[in-house]
Amino acid sequence: MGRDFHFSIDRGGTFTDVFAQVPDGRGGSTYRVLKLLSEDPSNYPDAPREGIRRVLEEVTGVPHPRDVPLDTSRIGSIRMGTTVATNALLERAGERVALLVSAGLPDLLHIGNQSRPDIFDLKIQTPENLYETVVEVDESVMLPLGTEPSPRNGPHPESNANIACPGARVVGTTGEEVCVRRTPDLDKLRRDLQAVLDNGISSIAVVLKHAAIYPEHEKMVGQLAQEMGFKQVSLSHAVMPMVKMVPRGFTAAADAYLTPHILRYVAAFQSGFDEGLSNVQLLFMQSDGGLAPVNAFSGHKAILSGPAGR
Repeated sequence: MGRDFHFSIDRGGTFTDVFAQVPDGRGGSTYRVLKLLSEDPSNYPDAPREGIRRVLEEVTGVPHPRDVPLDTSRIGSIRMGTTVATNALLERAGERVALLVSAGLPDLLHIGNQSRPDIFDLKIQTPENLYETVVEVDESVMLPLGTEPSPRNGPHPESNANIACPGARVVGTTGEEVCVRRTPDLDKLRRDLQAVLDNGISSIAVVLKHAAIYPEHEKMVGQLAQEMGFKQVSLSHAVMPMVKMVPRGFTAAADAYLTPHILRYVAAFQSGFDEGLSNVQLLFMQSDGGLAPVNAFSGHKAILSGPAGR
């Protein structure tokens, strides 16, 4: 006997569907399907794990008590999609979040891109912000205009090219030159972050200008936050390394809002198995339809996981 049980699970808001490939006793395989309530605390603590337990018990004939860590010796893989993050986002049941943004841009994500589904609508309703408070980071990075004509540089770029960079010139991740006007004032930021911690917020999203090209300032801020004890630090350049600051910021905020919720669910799911779970291929469905190892699964990747993403 080897690891001959393979599970594919959709954990929805109401029902959980389990599809299992199991041994048929003749050297081949057959299938089992099972549907359970996703929430039924009077009968079991976790629906996907309960589905796995029932299939193992039915096929092997060996009792697998609910109050004992589930034996993983015959489980080869578990692949799961879940709407846990989707529901947390819809119900606004995520983590309390502080947004850290470049000084001068505290309303960046509140304003967004000002898209209007109905351009003549006199009453514009916008989604609630996922963050609770904003901390402005005193730092500044700019991109030199260069010598080529462009919509940004105008028809006479030569004069702009002579404007001195009031700081260090460095090379960014794309090979472009970046002007570091001010590095983050970490002493002031430490005081501001301590006030955030004192208010009971331990999850932050960091969104700084040009961080996709020059991420060093976000890394400095992230390191400080981790040293101070923040449990979730979502850096926009790491979450979504794209140039546009608004969508990069929205994604980082969603990651900070949802990742702690996802990690708690994953930890609760894993806690019901024995130590052999580390030898099982455990994958979670991402919003893009791909599968991620459990240690790479995070909030922004889980928004359209599971039935809601199909």
